[in-house]
Amino acid sequence: MNAPLDVSLFARAAKPITSYRRYWAARFGTAPFLPTSRAEMEQLGWDSCDVIVVTGDAYVDHPSFGMAVIGRVLEAQGFRVGIIAQPDWHSADPFKALGRPNLFFGVTAGNMDSMINRYTADRKIRSDDAYTPGDVGGKRPDRASLVYSQRCREAFPDAPIVMGGIEGSLRRIAHYDYWQDKVRRSILVDAKCDLLLYGNAERAIVEIAHRLAAKEPIANITDVRGTAFIRRSTPEGWLEIDSTSVDQPGRVEDHVNPYMTIADQAKSQGESCAREEGGEASVSADAPAGQVLQFVPNPRLRLNRDRTVIRLPAFEQVKSDPVLYAHANRVLHLETNPGNARALVQAHGDRDVWVNPPPIPLTTAEMDHVFGLPYARSPHPRYADETGSHEGATKIPAWEMIRFSVNIMRGCFGGCTFCSITEHEGRIIQSRSEDSVIREIEEIRDKIPAFTGVISDLGGPTANMYRIGCKSPEIEAACRKPSCVYPGICSNLNTDHGPLIKMYRRARALKGVKKILIGSGLRYDLAVQSPEYVKELVQHHVGGYLKIAPEHTESGPLSKMMKPGIGSYDRFKQMFEKYSAEAGKKQYLIPYFIAAHPGTSDEDMMNLALWLKRNGFRADQVQTFYPSPMATATAMYHSGRNTLRKLRREPTPEDSVDVVRGERRRRLHKAFLRYHDPNNWPLLREALKAMGRADLIGNGKHHLIPTFQPATDGGYQSARRKNSTPSAAAPAKGRLLTQHTGLPPRVTGSATKPVRKGR
Repeated sequence: MNAPLDVSLFARAAKPITSYRRYWAARFGTAPFLPTSRAEMEQLGWDSCDVIVVTGDAYVDHPSFGMAVIGRVLEAQGFRVGIIAQPDWHSADPFKALGRPNLFFGVTAGNMDSMINRYTADRKIRSDDAYTPGDVGGKRPDRASLVYSQRCREAFPDAPIVMGGIEGSLRRIAHYDYWQDKVRRSILVDAKCDLLLYGNAERAIVEIAHRLAAKEPIANITDVRGTAFIRRSTPEGWLEIDSTSVDQPGRVEDHVNPYMTIADQAKSQGESCAREEGGEASVSADAPAGQVLQFVPNPRLRLNRDRTVIRLPAFEQVKSDPVLYAHANRVLHLETNPGNARALVQAHGDRDVWVNPPPIPLTTAEMDHVFGLPYARSPHPRYADETGSHEGATKIPAWEMIRFSVNIMRGCFGGCTFCSITEHEGRIIQSRSEDSVIREIEEIRDKIPAFTGVISDLGGPTANMYRIGCKSPEIEAACRKPSCVYPGICSNLNTDHGPLIKMYRRARALKGVKKILIGSGLRYDLAVQSPEYVKELVQHHVGGYLKIAPEHTESGPLSKMMKPGIGSYDRFKQMFEKYSAEAGKKQYLIPYFIAAHPGTSDEDMMNLALWLKRNGFRADQVQTFYPSPMATATAMYHSGRNTLRKLRREPTPEDSVDVVRGERRRRLHKAFLRYHDPNNWPLLREALKAMGRADLIGNGKHHLIPTFQPATDGGYQSARRKNSTPSAAAPAKGRLLTQHTGLPPRVTGSATKPVRKGR
């Protein structure tokens, strides 16, 4: 059993967020909703706000919405928090609506990256927005957090600006921008904000608020974990490791003398160390500021990580050198474990973007505190109709998806390269207590009038990582592996699903609860380690369909995704069907797949299409790979290199990655996923002939596509939609819990459904 997070090495390194003395404004009490206008402030007796949160989402006071979480966390500390939701960004006037904040503006694009929210994977603008009343698109600008930050600066030039949310997390250093097809600067430089908070920001935002309330200048707040900021040079006392280049042929260094002491070795390279044997290495007191470590230390020499910074290649280098960009991305991902990560610095012209190590994860007690705050659990009354109902034209689809779901944990140790969870939430699982989850279910049951007895999801970024982690806190704090489950499940990983099973049983036994569904994506390679869990899930928590994400069937793309082979899917499928039959239920797996992922050849997509046909699946929703900023797969897409391997100037065949670019080839890969759609048959016929696989064209059962082409689709589309499943026609309820990937729920993969008789 893994050690409880509360007593982990991480927790002992952080001040609890509930231990601060409350700010004097706590005397005003708790607001039913955080105010969005001057009139609401006056009703609460406020003359000003201490903090104003500007967000690209409609204000929903629910723990699945970032602005509500940060707002309520700060309110619990005694601060007065106002919300400016989806302001008109064309002038600074809407940003003056609540006056100047006493402490700072908190700026976020919302629960999703604004570019992914506004554009499809084909760079076409969307007409809808699930986080806007009425599902109306166009209520936020491109790169919303950048624009909002600039407008806040125009409105009140002297007010500190703190940026947060997933959009900032994914842009904290120079990053590849898919929409402009170029490398952009860190968002810090363009937005001109004072601080950027990346990851889950409760711990950082609480400390920053109290320090600003104590009159500390924001320019002095440079030591908070999970923050990034701009400075002119490396301060005195820091050891700087130069990582601005990749390996290339050159002079072979002399072998290190094995009899040379650590002090002699350091001295020979013009450096010094603090201790002879296994101690901390540091720059001497009179060393120049920003001294660069040039020598390769003896393996017994340990650097003081708290005073070490890694210098990444400068923006000016990575913007024109894809190999250096890939190298910088790889270094960043190696420095994501809060137990051993070092600070990073990247030059942008004459200024440095400094990124502190990741935030310390919240303990279970702190998670319970955050999710137990007095949320109204509904949209702000401003979105209601004249009767006070939210069921009319102002319905907010994102809230509808999660209103009856419960988030039980954060983080994901899967390490999928196309996913943004690593960059935002990290790999350390942060779990709530069972009692906290049960209380939230009871609150939904007792306080939400529309509750019918069905909880749409108990989950998070992944459905079944609750209370799962490393068996050893010491190993967990020292590990630098990008995944705990790839290429196989780590021997140090506790895979006990017992606490989750216990929670499921307790939750469905609650009075007034008819059904507990699991809507979050399932890590099936982890689930098969616990047959008892699979049985519990299949027999009690599947509403006819269960979505899982093998993503592909072929080893080439799967190795670049860091996903398990299709054999894991087959094992889970056997267990799923066995336990469904035992329960006398007809249930179906809904697998999701990605087209055009880096490392995917045309032959890989053809083989996937053949697999789909053999297994009787037809994809309704098809998702092409979407390069989100800073993801590992995005670095592969931009550079054509495998960033899961050490970067070299002269690549070997294993270092290169097949990148699917261009509209025609991306359309072809999508067409293979929808091999059954007559509209795709002309393109597939042409491609199969070019690939030398014309044998797959014909009218037999073993053929992929027919030789004939109907004049029209013959009612094909209408027939399919008439019989479509909930998972194919629309996002399943609770699906929003995948929001931390930065992708909208409707585009996280390709939904497939089984072909039934008569189809």
